[in-house]
Amino acid sequence: MDLLFIAVAILGVLLLLIGFVGCILPALPGPPFAFLSLLLLKFVEPSIFTTKFLVIIGLVTIAVYFLDYLLPIWGAKMYKASKKGIWFSIIGMIIGMFFFPPFGMILGLLFGAILGELISGNTKREAVKIGIVSFVFSLLAILIKIILTGVMAFYFAEAVVGYFI
Repeated sequence: MDLLFIAVAILGVLLLLIGFVGCILPALPGPPFAFLSLLLLKFVEPSIFTTKFLVIIGLVTIAVYFLDYLLPIWGAKMYKASKKGIWFSIIGMIIGMFFFPPFGMILGLLFGAILGELISGNTKREAVKIGIVSFVFSLLAILIKIILTGVMAFYFAEAVVGYFI
C-alpha cells in the first residue's frame, strides 16, 4: 500500500504544480487540478479526508472556477464598460497569452479593454479607467485561485506527511 500511496502522492504533486500554473494561464483550470490531487489521496486512503471536507472544497472549487470568468466581466460592467470593451479585453487576453505568456494575457486584457472602449467612443480617460478596472479584477481572480490552490496544497502536504508519521 505504501508504494501505491507514494505513486499517488507524486502524481498529486504534479497535479498541484499544474494547478498553480493554471492559476495564471487561462488554458488550464488550476484549482480543479489541485482538487484532483486531494481526490486521488482519498481514493488510495479513504480515511485521509472526510467526505464533508471534499464536498466543501469541491463546491468552493466550482465557485472559484466560475468566478474566474465572471469577476473581470462583472468589474467591467460595474464601471459601465461597453460590449466592445469587454469583447476586446477577452480577445486581447487570448492574443497576449500566445505572444507573451503569462504576462501577455494580463496586459492583453488591459490594452484590449482600452482599445475596445476607445472604439466605442469613450474618452481616453474613461477607456483607461475601464481597462484598469478589468485588469484589477482579473488580478483579483488570479489571486483567489492561487489562495484556493495553496489551501489545497497545504491539506495535501499535511495528509501525505501525516500518512507516514
